[in-house]
Amino acid sequence: QVELVESGGGLVQAGGSLRLSCAASERTFSAYYMGWFRQAPGKEREFVAGIRRSDRSTDYATSVKGRFTISRDNAKFTMYLQMNSLKPEDTAVYYCASRSRPVGPYDDWGQGTQVTVSS
Repeated sequence: QVELVESGGGLVQAGGSLRLSCAASERTFSAYYMGWFRQAPGKEREFVAGIRRSDRSTDYATSVKGRFTISRDNAKFTMYLQMNSLKPEDTAVYYCASRSRPVGPYDDWGQGTQVTVSS
């Protein structure tokens, strides 16, 4: 059973915007924490942003703070990543993930969606 499905990736010019969506199963969406990660070619996967179910408090990587916004819609079991002022260095495959506990490994991962930012 697929628990997380990303969508919304694509090709955009530098300075543009994209909104990624992560559709989750009800079980997965009830997880303590959900996050977005990305992996660029030849680089390790890195944390981008995360959000807690309890109070919707958020965390951001320094590189995206002020440009990206993470949110969740509990009625739709969907998490979003609004990406503004995109830069070529934001080019990567973006993954959503969920974690049932405050800390520790992530339990479920999506298949990823490609974001390409042209200069």
